[in-house]
Amino acid sequence: MQFHLNGFVPGDPATNWQTRSDDSSQPIVPLPKEVDVLIVGCGPAGLTLAAQLSSFDSINVCIVDQKAGPLQLGQADGIACRNMEMFNAFGFVDRVLKEAYWVNETAFWKPHKANKNHIARHDKVQDTEDGLSEFPHVILNQARVHDFFLNVMHTSASQLNPHYSRKLNSVMVDAENKVSVCDYPVKASFETMAGDNDSSQSELSIEQIRTRYLVGCDGARSVVRESIGLELAGDSVNQAWGVMDVLAVTDFPDVRFKCLIQSTFGSIVLIPREGGYLFRLYVEFGELGVNERVNSKNITSEDLIAKAQNIFQPFTLDIKEIAWWSVYQIGQRLCDRFDNMTPTDSGCQTPRVFIAGDACHTHSPKAGQGMNVSMQDSFNLGWKLASVIMGQCSEDILHSYTSERQAVAKELIEFDQQWSKIVSSASQSDAQKGQAVNRTVTNTPKKTPIAPEELQQYFIKHGRYTAGTEIQYKRSIICANNKYQHLATGFKVGTRFHSAPVIRLSDAKPVELGHLVQADGRWRVFLFAEDSRPSEKSSLVSRLCGLLNNSNDSPLRQYTPGNQDIDSVIDVRAVFQHTDIEITEVPKLLFPTKGRYSLHDYEKCFCIDHKSGTNVFELRGVDTAHGCMVIVRPDQHIANVLPLDNFDELVTFFAAFMIPTAVRT
Repeated sequence: MQFHLNGFVPGDPATNWQTRSDDSSQPIVPLPKEVDVLIVGCGPAGLTLAAQLSSFDSINVCIVDQKAGPLQLGQADGIACRNMEMFNAFGFVDRVLKEAYWVNETAFWKPHKANKNHIARHDKVQDTEDGLSEFPHVILNQARVHDFFLNVMHTSASQLNPHYSRKLNSVMVDAENKVSVCDYPVKASFETMAGDNDSSQSELSIEQIRTRYLVGCDGARSVVRESIGLELAGDSVNQAWGVMDVLAVTDFPDVRFKCLIQSTFGSIVLIPREGGYLFRLYVEFGELGVNERVNSKNITSEDLIAKAQNIFQPFTLDIKEIAWWSVYQIGQRLCDRFDNMTPTDSGCQTPRVFIAGDACHTHSPKAGQGMNVSMQDSFNLGWKLASVIMGQCSEDILHSYTSERQAVAKELIEFDQQWSKIVSSASQSDAQKGQAVNRTVTNTPKKTPIAPEELQQYFIKHGRYTAGTEIQYKRSIICANNKYQHLATGFKVGTRFHSAPVIRLSDAKPVELGHLVQADGRWRVFLFAEDSRPSEKSSLVSRLCGLLNNSNDSPLRQYTPGNQDIDSVIDVRAVFQHTDIEITEVPKLLFPTKGRYSLHDYEKCFCIDHKSGTNVFELRGVDTAHGCMVIVRPDQHIANVLPLDNFDELVTFFAAFMIPTAVRT
């Protein structure tokens, strides 16, 4: 899909570029007085959370932002494979795949052997390894990602829309936080950012709203973070970088490949952008002095262009238009907690204020992790808030947000520190550095130059991490131990549920098993059958389904309201090793009647995809003799692996955090 040919224009590329508008201002609508969840900030973290919560029409959500309207041009653009899996859960991954640039290969460039002032291609490598995900690593303007989330919100059952032009002034939490989920212990005050001539909005100048839970997704200068006494701790690296999105004419042959370029005059990270013409350049400007800030250098866009042209030698770079540019200083900072609890808080207290995204972790943009990790923060938190507010789960699960996501952010900071150091270190001598043309920043010798070969090796080694597929949550009440991991070695407890192709029994349609885990707040239990038919008396799957369907101890019976479908809280699916099973042969639980007309659900049973040669049991190391059940959380992470004949441990697992319908208030 090609666009931006006649100049960069924000918005939906399916709309004629001449009719698109950059006017994003929205009318000011009064804030509600009380809500279940208040979200501050319409960035990637805030919109991911709002989109997830919007699917529950019984939950009252309000999201506010200081801007006058939706984002038109975003700074983040890289979307990792793991986040593409999330987008599929929200239902818009196909639109992203259509518009985005697909990162298939990465090229490495270094100084030419014969002429050190020129660059030469060192190698090209596959960007992500085969089988890592069914989705690619892609590049797409952050503003378009926002658009997709906004559409999910607007078209949801709750028809949620943001409140713009609101500046957060303060957040206060009741001193005694020993209140029930039905109370509103958090109060936020907002100032309406209306124009001076808009007298009709005078009564909205200051607004207050009370909420059960508040989530600060308000960026690195977060007012929410400050209000709960948290700090971003860390250091700024004394390296200056410039970044610009450009439309340009060049003879550089790899301009449509992601490139890591090391030259005598500095380094460049080149990121092709969507549309076939636009590309981004991260340009190294060298090191800064002690206590020196990049703003003091007064670097201009002309300096940025000149530096890039020097690095690209012997190739030419004729920039026709700069869609966006900036200069920044690398910094890695992290909060020690992501909620308003302190080490001295008693166990009976519950987090009421949370922070996500840049509000709790900041780092360099070159690894493409900022937007991705921020959205993963919210995806982790959203279903937990929803299940607590709806009375399905105890408030104890809210403590797992900080423990799980702070550990991930800490790993990100450590990775980013190493990656930034390697990308910024070129193989160049002090004499060669003196030849660099840079009138605003003085290059200083690097103490430990990094060879291009080391850069490439590091890139390959950490490919799974940058793809977002290496996250593994530690043991908690919603993440069990690995006692039975041997039954499914490819479904590691704590990691995301790695999809695999299967065949649906009812209609022989090839589907991806992971695509069944939608962003709807439901738990999934996947039953991988042993080598027997469900109609046989020895079938472990049939026995288990009988207990799940009929036993008073069954999690399905205990936690599903009587007026809802049997799969509305915990959705059970099965994968069989036999392909000739009739749909009427499977247990009742796997062929349930649902809805007002008691229609049969034909999409609970699957079998091995022999035609493509991809056996899910072999791909994910599932024991074919004994089978197993894999319990998957609403955020697509594996919570437990159990034997098919261990109904008691399944009951015990859910009982640790779920609230039976009989005792809900």
